[in-house]
Amino acid sequence: MTAMPDGRRPGSETFSGTSVVIEPIDPARHGSDLYAAACGPDGDPSGNMWTYMSFGPFDGLAAFRNWLAPQTESEDPLVFAIIDRASGTARGMASYLRIVPQWASCEVGSIWYAPSLVRSRAATEAMYLMAHHVFDDVGYRRYEWKCDTLNAASRRAALRLGFRYEGEFRQHMIYKGRNRDTAWFAMTDQDWRSVKAAFETWLADGNFDAGGRQRRGLAEIRAEHEGKGRSG
Repeated sequence: MTAMPDGRRPGSETFSGTSVVIEPIDPARHGSDLYAAACGPDGDPSGNMWTYMSFGPFDGLAAFRNWLAPQTESEDPLVFAIIDRASGTARGMASYLRIVPQWASCEVGSIWYAPSLVRSRAATEAMYLMAHHVFDDVGYRRYEWKCDTLNAASRRAALRLGFRYEGEFRQHMIYKGRNRDTAWFAMTDQDWRSVKAAFETWLADGNFDAGGRQRRGLAEIRAEHEGKGRSG
């Protein structure tokens, strides 16, 4: 039986992993790195990364800093920078949002990575660390992921990470001048046991070859853990 919520909220604190560190956003510390990661020479020259975001693209560093400055004052969303340990620089962002302490529920969203982090071990570890905090540190019951139904990459990512598809909210919102139907995904504390085990198996050093390529996929490993749970 799930414990009753006690009103706690996800913390504005640092979560450290092997390949990535998640830090509360600090515009002075992270601003230049994040702008370079998103809009600099190593960013996405097509600008497609902003298609499904409620913010961006940005017309220069000053515009980006103006947008970033108030993020540190927000409690919902609670905004974090994703730091790549290999380079020591901020290479992406993610947030907890729609935090409902009385229901022990929140969402992860506004996620973006520099191209160098896309489909990387660090990107997956970032999502593991954030889920770990919500379920294991804060004791939440439900963790959500929502995206535009047209955002195929985000839908694939949600399923790969262990979120379950729960349906479509038609004409859910308008952003950037167009209608958005929203796909809803979630995982619960009941799901987390096998999802967590799969993350930790996938992230282990033994799952990567000398070139850093995965030996087994996360979805394959999770299916194995879920099978063991059913048989047990």
